[in-house]
Formats: sequence, C-alpha cells, structure tokens
Amino acid sequence: MNPDVAADLKELAGTLESIEAVTDLPKLRSEIADLSDQAGQPDLWNDTEVAQQVTSRLAHATGELRRLEELRRRLEDLPVLYELAEDEADEGAIADADAERVKLRGDIEALEVRTLLSGEYDQREALVTIRAEAGGIDAADFAEMLMRMYLRWAERHGYGVDVYDTSYAEESGIKSATFAVHTPYAYGTLSVEQGTHRLVRISPFDNQGRRQTSFAGVEVAPVVESTDHIEIEEKELRVDVYRSSGPGGQGVNTTDSAVRLTHLPTGIVVSCQNERSQIQNKASAMLVLQAKLLERRRQEERALMDSLKDTGSSWGNQMRSYVLHPYQMVKDLRTSYEVNNPSAVLDGDIDGFIEAGIRWRRNQETAEA
Repeated sequence: MNPDVAADLKELAGTLESIEAVTDLPKLRSEIADLSDQAGQPDLWNDTEVAQQVTSRLAHATGELRRLEELRRRLEDLPVLYELAEDEADEGAIADADAERVKLRGDIEALEVRTLLSGEYDQREALVTIRAEAGGIDAADFAEMLMRMYLRWAERHGYGVDVYDTSYAEESGIKSATFAVHTPYAYGTLSVEQGTHRLVRISPFDNQGRRQTSFAGVEVAPVVESTDHIEIEEKELRVDVYRSSGPGGQGVNTTDSAVRLTHLPTGIVVSCQNERSQIQNKASAMLVLQAKLLERRRQEERALMDSLKDTGSSWGNQMRSYVLHPYQMVKDLRTSYEVNNPSAVLDGDIDGFIEAGIRWRRNQETAEA
C-alpha cells in the first residue's frame, strides 16, 4: 500500500478510536438496552411526555451506535479495497478507494465535531428565532431567506421542524419567525449560528438598482425539559389573543386563536399561531417563553463567569456576511471560513460553517480556561 495512504488510514483510525472512547460504546449499548426495556413496557404510553422522551432517546442512541459501527466497518474495509485494486493494477478501483477514503474522512470529522458539544444544554433540541433588523424591506426579505436556509438544512438532515409563529412584513418577507428543530444536539449545533447576519446585494426592491446592506438577527435557545424549573407565575404574564395572519396581512382563520405572551419582568414577547385552538397556541407559546428564559439564564451565568475571570465576552454580535454583489461570497467573521457559492449556502448547505463555528467555540473556551 502507498505509504501516504497507509499513514492517512492510521490517522483516521486514531481519530475514530478517540470518538469511540469519548462516546463510551459499552455505556451506549447499556443505555440502548435499558431504553429498549422501557419502550417495551405496556404502560409506557400512559404518560405521553415520558413515552416520547424514551422513544426519542432510544432512536437517537440507536442511530449513534449504528453510525459509529458503520464508520468502523468502512474503515476496516478500505485496506482490503486498496489491496485488491493494487493486486489487479486496476486504476479505476484505486480511484474508487481514494474517493471512499476522502468521503470517510469527511464523515469521521463531522462526527468528531459532535464530540465537542459538551455544554450543559448542548444535547437539547433547539428553538430558533429570526428577526429582521436594519434595512427595511430588504431586511425582512433577508430574514425570510435565513428562515428558509435553516428549514432546508433541517430537511437535508431529516430533522423534524415545528414553526410556532411567523410575523409577515407588509410588502415582502417576515418581521420575525420562531421554530423548533427536533433532533438531539440541535441546540449545541445551531447555537453557533446565533448573532447578526449581514446581506449585501443589489436590492430587488430598489427601482434604481442600488446596492443595499441589510441585517437579520438569529437567536437560538435550548428546548426546556421538566428538570429545568422555569417557573412563570400568571401575574407575570400579559396574554393577548388575535387573529392569525398570513403574507400581506391576510387573515388565515376567522377566530382569535393566535396568542401573544408578554413576560412583564423581562419584557420578552412571544407569539404562536400555528395551532388550531387558542389553548394549543397558548401552550406552545409557554414552551417558547420558557426556552427563552432558560437561554437568558444561561447567558447571565456566562456573563457572571466572564466577569469573575475579568474577561470580556468572546462572542461577537455580527457573525456572518453574505455578499451577492459586487462578488459572490459568504464569510464567517469569527472563524474566517468562507465559500464562494451563496446560492448553495442559502439553500441550506451550512454544515461547513457550523462545524467551523463549533471548533472555534471550543478553542475559545479552552483559551479562556
């Protein structure tokens, strides 16, 4: 075997062994056995919330084990592929083995990034809020572009999504939107997307075809679990009901079923209009509010730790630029990761940015520690 290929395979083997060690395969298998036993209990679905947690954790753990076992099998098959190809002097087979090695490296490195997600809430599902900021109608249009980008990213990975609320702008785009991404580690993964995103382009809404810079903000919060103890008293809430609306302000139903909650102590406002009834919308809005309060608490705790260490926060607010004119580029301002295909990025191809962001964050945390 080519010495360079052999060295590369040895490096991949070392990386995979580290991932397996961090994952703790014996513990993972034990967890799967325990969850399978719970899932098989006849009274499991007497408590729907517990049942959903058990089945969700079981599906995730089983998928995690299957993914690791598949990577191990592919790694062990590669030397055999090279040996057969070289014995037969088959250039095409060698090229196929090279292609599989490159793909395997990408898959192992992507899984390695997951091992860097060790924060308190990183394993949670995510609640994402997108808001139009400076830039008028272009900002509202950009906010809708970002929402589509994240929904397409989730769709590419097969992650479930629930859109809780969409507030449409009058002319085009959205003022804001809130949606949940249902997969383990969604919060840890998407939390690096939090911040201000900037778009530079020729405005499609400007009759003179001038270049316009617009901004949209992304907030990411961990979905609340029963152990979080986020208590909200009724006296702390103002509840408003209104009629759900669609693009251009058109009504989408004939009853006042949409709900807006204002948390008086913090001023946080959340809305939900995707459910059919006012009761369902209020319940969903409460989940969103609890998640935002949990994220607020996490940020306050981080700020306190930063002050105790006498350092400023390492998180910059403006984090990514999308330039469509006079050249084509998307660049992360923290990691310097960039691509020259904005169309692909805005269609959900953002894994490279997310992985670079997670590695950058871990390096920042290591440096601060």
